[in-house]
Amino acid sequence: MTASTQTLPIATVHGLYHVAIKTEDLAATRKFWTDIIGLAEFPRPDFGYPGAWLGCPQPGGLAIVHVYAGGPALGPEGKAPAGTAAIDHLSLSCSGYRSYVSRFKAAGLDWREFIVPGTSLWQLFVYDPSGVQLELTFECGIEGEEKPDVSPGRKYVAGSSFFSKASYPKLA
Repeated sequence: MTASTQTLPIATVHGLYHVAIKTEDLAATRKFWTDIIGLAEFPRPDFGYPGAWLGCPQPGGLAIVHVYAGGPALGPEGKAPAGTAAIDHLSLSCSGYRSYVSRFKAAGLDWREFIVPGTSLWQLFVYDPSGVQLELTFECGIEGEEKPDVSPGRKYVAGSSFFSKASYPKLA
């Protein structure tokens, strides 16, 4: 039997396992993802360099965001790269739209808001300390009457970055 005629097992994607983020500021990145976004910290193996595993706090939740600093996080210049490169953003399904806006304000973070046309979805966009763009998506039916602020300067515009490392608040 040749490789082309062999019976192969069915290939199935079961979901996102994790996203790995490189950072120069582990404390600030950990604070953003736990205190502001609401992920929980999970036990992480000792890989020989600092990092964190973060995930959904519900029972059975998985560590979906892996953060690492130092060692392999550093590029040729000895610094962790910033931004999302070819990946535009990471999206999480959430609830508590106004609570997230309040968290962003309290932390001094800049964010953008969006209503997905023709759907019942609202979105918030924010950056983590490494410049990774995060999209939080909400079902509007459970978020109350107050609609997202899509005025100029607050409305999300695809492909338009509003991240500034120089003006990002100190979170740690």
